[in-house]
Amino acid sequence: MTTLSALTLVRNRQAHLDRLVEGLSLSATPPDELVVIDMSDAPVTLPPGDFPVRIERLAGDALPLAAARNLAAALASGDNLLFLDVDCIVSSSVCGRMEALLAEHDAVVCPEVLYLPAGAVRQGPLSEIDLKAAGRPHPVRPFPQEGERSEGNPGLFWSLAFALRRATFHRLGGFDETYVGYGAEDTDLGFRIAREGLPLLFAGGAPVFHQHHEGYDPPLQHFRALIANANRFHAAWSIWPMDGWLRAMADLGLVDWSSKGLTIHRDPTPTEIAAARKDPENPF
Repeated sequence: MTTLSALTLVRNRQAHLDRLVEGLSLSATPPDELVVIDMSDAPVTLPPGDFPVRIERLAGDALPLAAARNLAAALASGDNLLFLDVDCIVSSSVCGRMEALLAEHDAVVCPEVLYLPAGAVRQGPLSEIDLKAAGRPHPVRPFPQEGERSEGNPGLFWSLAFALRRATFHRLGGFDETYVGYGAEDTDLGFRIAREGLPLLFAGGAPVFHQHHEGYDPPLQHFRALIANANRFHAAWSIWPMDGWLRAMADLGLVDWSSKGLTIHRDPTPTEIAAARKDPENPF
């Protein structure tokens, strides 16, 4: 009998983590364990769940997303891994659906994600009916209404929510830890998934709900990490990731962008960062 490990990372988002645990606890088939990599300024606490929880602290001022996800996978004991960003709430059928698909396919499976506007997650017990009514599909990442389909664009692999066999994750080599901070580490894994010939399956009908939080477009608060990681990705794959963000940064005069690469011209000002803050009514 196979087992499922749910994995998440948290940095100063206790409320989001509480809801993630609540969603997993309400699953028709909860995970066999939850592994939490805690990068918060002060240690997080965990509400009670119906499964064992392991919390590992990862200190430091950087945001080592690739290294943190690899650490979570190394600590996991399950045959299958379900990676969830801390702002995710699974619907009741997600865990069982991922296990069923991984029993049938050696693949990387992305469950459908529905994005919630501000205020959609209210006080009190979670209501899956209310979350489904409020959630909106992402406009550039379509999923089937039911069943699953093969996705041929590796750039549409996002690490927000995905599942695969633990052995497959190790065969891929995990996330490339030379990507430090925010940006492109998941796109790099998507390209290695494609290079390995692994199917990338988009599964509809069992949604994950993305909890709203403050966001920026482009994410100028991660400016230097984005530029370093974009250059690293281009050196590896001869393709630019995050090209919409990079174009916006070039238009602001922050970078010089040529066929030779990205060169930082100046850092964004506090005013420019504030101007990039997303409208809270926009869930994407």
